[in-house]
Amino acid sequence: MTKLDTRTRAGLAIAMAGVSATLLTGCFANPIEDLVNQGVEGAVEDATGGDVSLGGELPADFPTSVPLVEGEVAFGAGAGGAEGWIVMITSTAADPVADAAAALEGAGFTKDTELSGGGTAAQVYTNGELLVLLAGEGETVSYTVTQQPQ
Repeated sequence: MTKLDTRTRAGLAIAMAGVSATLLTGCFANPIEDLVNQGVEGAVEDATGGDVSLGGELPADFPTSVPLVEGEVAFGAGAGGAEGWIVMITSTAADPVADAAAALEGAGFTKDTELSGGGTAAQVYTNGELLVLLAGEGETVSYTVTQQPQ
């Protein structure tokens, strides 16, 4: 049997939490949605030792040097310590990905790589300390932030 490392387990737990919450909260009224979110958040936090929010909050230790596009936090998770963070923002901006990219560049990040396909674009930015994978489709912008390998 293959043993998964902490980062892989954390990534899988975060992804499962996001999908589960999205699927389950679309089916129920708000009180049940809140219970589902709390249960998923608790399960992911227990599995990863990180901080998870399925609406409204950034992880407590999210790096302040990463500017976020204006909008509502739909999902926020940290893998614990400086392992990494994932944040999804729902924005009403005309082009939220372009606004997010401009904010990163304004904060001193430089574009390292650009990827596209299937209607989704992704860009990797770095400031020498952090790597930011910026992706988006429609009104949703996703930030995956990790320490830059030395």
